[in-house]
Parts: sequence; structure tokens; C-alpha cells
Amino acid sequence: MHGRWFGYTLVAIQFAALLYLAASGPWLARGWPLLLEIAGIGLGLWALAAMRASKLNITPAVHPGARLVSRGPYRWIRHPMYTSLLLGGLGLVWNAPSPLRWAAWAILAATLLVKLHYEERLLAAAFAAYPAYQAHTKRLIPYLY
Repeated sequence: MHGRWFGYTLVAIQFAALLYLAASGPWLARGWPLLLEIAGIGLGLWALAAMRASKLNITPAVHPGARLVSRGPYRWIRHPMYTSLLLGGLGLVWNAPSPLRWAAWAILAATLLVKLHYEERLLAAAFAAYPAYQAHTKRLIPYLY
């Protein structure tokens, strides 16, 4: 199994990609890409509200005393915070597309996929109910993936 630094490395890559997207174009999209940004922000806030009783952690590690959250958007998807980052980032890219911005979004998406697979192994080890939770939820997109 990977160690603590693996999680920190994933977070560093994630934030580098997000920082590039934020710094390389306008923060507020216009037209339909704005809907992606709003959806991403809304989903992220909803996920944060649902997690309030648990311990928030940006690394894939499971803190002692953390609880398995299955309310709010977690009823349908296991990683709504990651979905929110992908939606918001997609809005930023579509608003001012360039090959480098698409590459940064692809790096973000790939990093989040690696991170969620790693995190799911940790969550399954930490919570006996996690496999049952996995059986009736999707990872990022309700009813699809």
C-alpha cells in the first residue's frame, strides 16, 4: 500500500492543475460554461454541508474518528467533492479553451481518478459498511460512473 507521501503528492498535483486553470484565464465564465462553474460550486458546498459531522481531509487518509457520510450528494455519488472540482474546472476550460488548459484539466481528472481509487481502498479498510455503500452508489456521476 502507498504511504502518506503518495496522498500528499496527489494533492499537490491536484492543486497545481487547479491553480493553473484559475491563473491562466478568467475565473468567472460567461454563457453556458458559467452553469458548469455554478454546478461545481453548488455541489461542493452541498457536499461540505453533508460532511459537517465527519472530519474533512484533503488527503486520501482516513482520520481517526471519521464517520462514513452517506447523506446529501453522498447518497448518489461517493466523491462529490471531486465531481465539483471537475465540473468547475471544466467550466473554466470551456470559457477560455487552450491546449494547455485542456491538458491541465486532463491532469486534474487523471489525478482525481488515481486519488479516488486509492481513497476507496483506505475507506473500505476503515469502514465495515463501505463495500455495501459502494454497491449502491457511483463514484463521480450519478447512475453512470
